[in-house]
Parts: sequence; structure tokens; C-alpha cells
Amino acid sequence: MNFEYSEKAKSYLERINAFMDEHVYPNEEELHRQLGEGETRWRTPPIVQQLRARARRQGLWNLFLPESELGAGLSNLDYAPLAEVMGRSVFLAPHVFNCNAPDTGNMEVLARYGTAEQQERWLKPLLNAEIRSAFAMTEPAVASSDARNIECSIRRDGDEYLINGRKWWTSNAMNEDCAIFIVMGKTDPEGPPYQQQSMILVERDRPGVTIERHLSVFGFDDAPEGHAEMTFENVRVPVSNILLGEGRGFEIAQGRLGPGRIHHCMRTIGVAERALEIMCTRLLGRVAFGKPIADQSVWHERIAEARMNIEMCRLLTLKAAFMMDTVGNKEARAEIAMIKVAAPTRALQIIDHAIQAHGGGGVTHPYLSHAWAAVRTLRLADGPDEVHRQQIAKLELRKHRN
Repeated sequence: MNFEYSEKAKSYLERINAFMDEHVYPNEEELHRQLGEGETRWRTPPIVQQLRARARRQGLWNLFLPESELGAGLSNLDYAPLAEVMGRSVFLAPHVFNCNAPDTGNMEVLARYGTAEQQERWLKPLLNAEIRSAFAMTEPAVASSDARNIECSIRRDGDEYLINGRKWWTSNAMNEDCAIFIVMGKTDPEGPPYQQQSMILVERDRPGVTIERHLSVFGFDDAPEGHAEMTFENVRVPVSNILLGEGRGFEIAQGRLGPGRIHHCMRTIGVAERALEIMCTRLLGRVAFGKPIADQSVWHERIAEARMNIEMCRLLTLKAAFMMDTVGNKEARAEIAMIKVAAPTRALQIIDHAIQAHGGGGVTHPYLSHAWAAVRTLRLADGPDEVHRQQIAKLELRKHRN
């Protein structure tokens, strides 16, 4: 198993690092300034549009689609170090390179499972960043970690489907450019458990689609994308909007969530690296009790632990990516589950120590406080830790059963 980055990956990595240094890091404060207040926060800021155009001209665009002519033709293993670098500026960089969740997962769904018509209408403008999209799966009324519980109804009515349900944590839904939702719901409530669910495309402007409220994360609104609680009340869409066919929802979900989970982990390693850098800089620049804080032994323990955890998580991420490329997502499911638990858990510890190193200023630090909130959310997004741990344990026990 060779984790040496390919020449192609090295070339992209050099170009992305240069772009980040010249255009992304210097504009992080400008992003927050342009977001403004009130309803304007849900508009894509001009700085994002400007940097997208620049990134696209430089060929740093749609890097996430593995081995696809629609993207850069990178493998998952090639993409991992690139996503890590983007994760260092997780609130700006992925949007600049058109590699942000949930759009990446939705584009992968359309690329893998969409009809030619669906791809022309929705995938093409998403690849061009002309529109945004959202994934509506989780529901407030049921434990959505078990997707069999999902109650949203998708009922065939002649040449249309009639959709009724309430969803929440629908990321991207607040953004004014969000034009399409991928909605998961039940087309056959009485069928076999894993064939009851389907996924369907629902246009934002369909009558009956309502954003009920915005959901904040530890006080952060995550503008300009945001997270929404929303209802679908007697929403009618044509039969042609169904993805892959009735009863194929779980199949699509597995195809979508595997890459989405590992992309989150790749970016999270970048967040952890930047938090460690911020922590070390702070420790070297402050004096307490007559000597630099960096000379206090407790901080040696924390710095060493952070470095070891980052290296371990990076290697496990690369192994999972390698397996996805060589034996497929299903065979890599244990490794994907393991890193989905490990990466945010370890990153949170590093961010927490970085906050501690800043004293009272840590909880208001513009990067660390928001990064902590975002990474804490990842312990729930795309399946909570408990579900992934359960899968890891079952796969481990399977090795020892007669």
C-alpha cells in the first residue's frame, strides 16, 4: 500500500497551496465583512464569485469527482491532500473550488444515478456553480440515524408524485442560489424495509415547498448556506424527477454518503492542522509565571498528542481513500466508518486545546470558535458516532463468528 502522492496530485497540491496563500487566506475577513446583516447574509458574496472565476480559470475546479471526465480525473487518494488543504479555510475554500458539501454529494448522485435529462438540467449548472443544491433527508419527528424511520411521503398520482413531509438540517437551503432539493421519502411504506425509500428531485419554486425557519449551530448561522427546517406540503413534481427508480433510496444513499463522509474527514484534518498551528504560535508568543507558555510541560503533552492524532487520522483517511479506489466503497465501509468517528473527535480535542491556549480570547477567536462548532456538528452529520461505532463492531465480530 503506497501512500506516496501521485505526480498529478503533487501538481494540484502545489497550485492549490499557492492559490490559498495568494487569494483565500487574505480574503477570509473580507468574506465575513461582505456577508453583512439580515437577509443579505443568504446571498453568495461577491468575493466568493470572484475567487470562483479565478479558480476556474486556473483549472482548480470540481476536483472531487473521482476518475470522472466531469471533474479533474483524480482518484480519492489523489483528492485527499487537496481536500485537506481546502479544509484549512473550511468556510471559504471549498466554495471557491466548487468542492463544498452538500453540493459535492448531490453532484455525485446526479453523475452516478441521474438521467441524461436530469444531468442536463441540474448537474451541469451545479458543476458550473450557477446554482446550489440541498439534501433533505433528516426529519425532526423521528430518529433519522435509522433512515428506515423516515416518514416523508412520496406518493404516485398519475404522471406526478405528491410529496408531504417535514425535514430539518437541510444545509444550503437558506442560500438564494439553492434551486434544487434531493428529497428522501417513502414510496412504498409496506414494502421490504430497505425498498420503501426513494429519492426525488424537488425544485425550490414548487408550490408547497416552505422554509419554516433557519437553524443555527451553537449560535453560528453558517451564512451564506445555512441550515433549514422546511416542509413539503402537497408538492407535485413530474414522475421524471424520481432518481434511479422507486425503492432505490437506500442504494443511492450508500453511494452518496461514503464519499461525502470521507470528504468531511479530509477537510477536518486541515482544520486540525490549522488549529495546531494557531495554538503553537500563541504558546510561543505569551509569557506566564515567568516563562513562555510553550515551555510549560502540560503544553508539550498537548502538542505531541495533537501531532500524533493528526498523523494517525491522515493515514487512516488515506487508507480508506485507497480502498475506495481499489476495492470499492462497500469494502471500505469499516475504514470510512472508523475515520468518520476518529477525525472529528480528535480534531475537536485539538481545537479545544487551541482555545484553552488563548484563554478568554479563545472562545471568541474568529477561526477556532466557529471551527469547533462546525467540527462538533460532524459527529452527527452523515450518521452519528454511535451508528458508525456499531457498524465497526459488527464488522469486527463477523470476523470471529463460526
